Amino acid sequence: MPQTTLGWREWVTLPALGINGIKAKIDTGARSSSLHAFDIQAIEVDGEQWVAFKVNPQQHETTELVACRAPVKDYRQVTDSGGHRSMRYVIETSICIGGEQFLAEMTLADRSQMLFRMLLGRTAMKNRYIVDPSRSYCASQKPGNRLAK
Repeated sequence: MPQTTLGWREWVTLPALGINGIKAKIDTGARSSSLHAFDIQAIEVDGEQWVAFKVNPQQHETTELVACRAPVKDYRQVTDSGGHRSMRYVIETSICIGGEQFLAEMTLADRSQMLFRMLLGRTAMKNRYIVDPSRSYCASQKPGNRLAK
């Protein structure tokens, strides 16, 4: 089966979290995927551990806010690109890129100082996509069918 080509950045939808469009950096150097989250709080739902958090899905923008909840899959140590280690909640959620939808793990971290609010790491892409780092938005376009900038 031919694999879809992604550019170095793509528009992603996270339907289970109510996020209809977030620009993701397609990061083959990162093992795990990461989502910008803040106000992260562990909660209990029907006897299971969940996490409640908020997301500002748009770059350089804090007015749009999405309140999310998801079951906790894990709580693990993650090393960022600068070599700093931190404990992060891990959730599993559905990801849509272009016409494809799949489940993938996502760590939750404050990415407010980063250019992209989401990273799609190589574990989520494995056996699914190839990446052309010279291109952008190969498989997606900005929500609302407007051309991505």
